[in-house]
Amino acid sequence: MSERSTEHTTITIERHFNAPLPRVFSAWAIPEQKRQWFGCHGDWKPLDFHLDFRAGGSESNRVASTDGVVHAYQARYIDVVPNERFIYAFDMMLDDVRISVSLATVSFAEEPGGTKMTFVEQVVFLDGYGDNGSRLAGTEIGFDNLRLYVEGDDTRPN
Repeated sequence: MSERSTEHTTITIERHFNAPLPRVFSAWAIPEQKRQWFGCHGDWKPLDFHLDFRAGGSESNRVASTDGVVHAYQARYIDVVPNERFIYAFDMMLDDVRISVSLATVSFAEEPGGTKMTFVEQVVFLDGYGDNGSRLAGTEIGFDNLRLYVEGDDTRPN
């Protein structure tokens, strides 16, 4: 049997968007919009995606990396207050191995010229998975993509 372990950490990211709060919130909530920005590797192959954004709803996303490893994300939405916050729990897997379990809170506030978003993820890395900062880096890239999406010109396809 392999060695079992847990390593806890908290990731906090604050972002400011030059976009109205409803546009930023909708980018998380509407499946067709979230598919446009969610992810951190544009060269990975999408396998499946599902989003039911409501308290009690779920989300799943599976992609294959360029070396064929399947990265799977499975979430359950616990609390959704439109244009204010949402809370969800999720796990991440590499092929059939669960590497982490997380609880995340995303909150929003209007500010002059746009929206402030605060993301807090309490993560548990499992059984010796050596993250080495890749979760933070991947999340930052995803939020860079979110910025491009919500601040983009409405006349061009996103």
